[in-house]
Amino acid sequence: MARSAPESVFRGVDLNPMSNSFLHHTNEISVDQLIVRRGQPFKLTLNVAQPFNPKLHQLHITAKTGEIPTEKQGTLSLFGVPDVSTRSPSAIAVWKADLHKYSSPLTVILMVTPPAVTPVGRWNLTVKLGGEEMLLGKLVVLYNPWCPDDWVYLKDEKEINEYVLNEQGVIFKGSNNYISSMDWDFGQFEEQMVDICLTMLDLNLKHEKDPADDVSARCNPIYVSRVVSAMINCQDDRGVLMGRWGPPYIGGHLPSHWSGSYPILRRWFNIGAYPVKYGQCWVFAGVMCSVMRLLGIPCRVVSNFESAHDNNANLVIDEYHADYGVRPKANHDSIWNYHVWVEAWMRRPDLAEDGAFDGWQVLDPTPQEKSAGVYCCGPAPVKAILSGETDLKYDVPFVFAEVNADCIDWLVKADGSKVNIFSDSARVGHNISTKSIGSKERWNITDNYKYREGTDKEREVYNNAITKHYSKTDDEETDKNAVIEEDQEEDESEDNVAVEDEDPPSDEEEDDEIEEGNETGRETTGSIDAENPISISPPPPVTMQFEKVSPPRNGKDVRLKLVLRSESSSVRSLSINISVQATRYNGFPAMTIQTEVKDKRLQPGRDLSIPITVPFSAYHKPMVDCDSMKVSALVKDKKTPYNTYLAVDDIVLIDPPISVKVTTAAKVNQSVKGEVIFMNPVTTEMLTNCTLSFSGTGLMKNEAEIKLQDLKPYNRLHVYFSFVPYKSGKKTLVVDFDCSTFRDIKASCIVNVQP
Repeated sequence: MARSAPESVFRGVDLNPMSNSFLHHTNEISVDQLIVRRGQPFKLTLNVAQPFNPKLHQLHITAKTGEIPTEKQGTLSLFGVPDVSTRSPSAIAVWKADLHKYSSPLTVILMVTPPAVTPVGRWNLTVKLGGEEMLLGKLVVLYNPWCPDDWVYLKDEKEINEYVLNEQGVIFKGSNNYISSMDWDFGQFEEQMVDICLTMLDLNLKHEKDPADDVSARCNPIYVSRVVSAMINCQDDRGVLMGRWGPPYIGGHLPSHWSGSYPILRRWFNIGAYPVKYGQCWVFAGVMCSVMRLLGIPCRVVSNFESAHDNNANLVIDEYHADYGVRPKANHDSIWNYHVWVEAWMRRPDLAEDGAFDGWQVLDPTPQEKSAGVYCCGPAPVKAILSGETDLKYDVPFVFAEVNADCIDWLVKADGSKVNIFSDSARVGHNISTKSIGSKERWNITDNYKYREGTDKEREVYNNAITKHYSKTDDEETDKNAVIEEDQEEDESEDNVAVEDEDPPSDEEEDDEIEEGNETGRETTGSIDAENPISISPPPPVTMQFEKVSPPRNGKDVRLKLVLRSESSSVRSLSINISVQATRYNGFPAMTIQTEVKDKRLQPGRDLSIPITVPFSAYHKPMVDCDSMKVSALVKDKKTPYNTYLAVDDIVLIDPPISVKVTTAAKVNQSVKGEVIFMNPVTTEMLTNCTLSFSGTGLMKNEAEIKLQDLKPYNRLHVYFSFVPYKSGKKTLVVDFDCSTFRDIKASCIVNVQP
């Protein structure tokens, strides 16, 4: 007669995922899967067949992560109740377990605590009692901004709610004079986000080279943030996004199409970790912010206007202009209308033991320059940028230049010689902005990055940055024989419904959906500073600036004026070359829209105003795939032609208004109705290839798209739609209207979904 199997000492285990998730602030991610934050105990219930007495019995527990777990790397931990486990002397990141006060002999309730230095990721827990071992369960460990011992600890609860838990964001775009905002849906707690983000960590290059060391290093948010920065772009790994800064956008979406991170991340995950097409800086930053918040690292998106790209790392931006006032080709250095990165909150004990560089750190996933052989950037302490500490890691000189480089404008003569027509220490780094805590308002954080332009302190910091940067560069040159660095590669992406008639509206009736940084363009008083200076006393300089006549609305003629003034005591005869170019937001010219040359006499002490009109018929085709108009005026004094002056303004067109609203109450799993209204503002242009897209996490699981009929001039589009929300709370619904003439015009509304 066969013997029956011995009775197991274990009757079952309950990981209490629901109660643990609320205590660990992970309930928005899942209440079915055990997801906890390090440095904080979680409850585990173990039912046993025989009474457990900690004075007589030993409960051994093992926690492990990765394929090659070891105690010395903190990826294997042996502990128990009582804690008499034999551990390696080199063991780090040791877990602990305590009996809960309501524990009983047959229902053993444990409070298990992963230390605040636990590597984040997937973990397995096993238990051994009386010679029998079983799997307790699988769990995910995240960073813990609520834990004072965690390097990502953030004391202010309002800031944690904004920078970790908030799924809705705002990203600022445009130019320094024309700042606009767009809603961005982070969606960090959507379905599959845990698997997506942990897969991203497993596919990074460092993991491929040394998986054991990589998994161990995930205890460190400094390390993980660099990995994420590299994995958001696909330049040298299996990253999420492919960048492209100009047409054609074959096989993908225009970067302006995207309104949130989750559709991008889900697509990357579902197609086998192949890059999603296409992204630009704000898309890269928005996606990275989502990943960081899911992992538990406080993160926010930051926009820098007049942002420098210092290609040759000398903290100076050189811009070249041909003799007629328009750059003949793209420079290696450039000034972007704006650039978007993220800041992550963490300690930096690797830089200073006293916490001098703790706090916000710049991370930039947009592939611009390599860092240690990989396309990533940061973390660079904002405090180090403010004080010009360009000898600190990571990538502080590059970020310092983005916000505080000096600029030199050169006039390239017909014979190839160059003349310095203007030097400017204040052009770069303005209106550095992020979303305010608890509202959609723009928060200007420029003072975090730099001292006020024109102050002695700002120049002192700049000189300090130059000194430390070149000192560091000299040290690296000395050691270059001991280090083999990878070759720099060029970024190839740089080249990267009812219809009714309506009366034409007046300009005053249209909503001006834009925030203006200031009213005028860049003002210059530049004069000659040749490479071989001419020893003639120049006349008093001419000051110039562009002023707008009316808001620059896409679909309407653009009107502005150039205002010149001279303090000279005599009349000055001037040759004025005015050029208008369609440019991409990263400073690269796409097409010349119009040019004109005027000869004018400037009276002493009086303003000379020159009207400039750019007709819609002239600009609409060049501007379809561009972000701004660069208006340049190059002025020469006819009597002293070596005196040359330059004024430049980057004009961002205001999109035609579009409105969206929800017309019925919103409840989970019940249909909600809404409507969208848009009118073609153009008198001569029929809008073709019209589509309307809807998106919003918590409101619809997939983006919905409607193809629309062509829209005649001054006709109104009225679309009714419905959706079924699947999450409660305040959610953002985003609509995107796209057509042959206007690309990706967006509108949004808040939907308060009841349970």
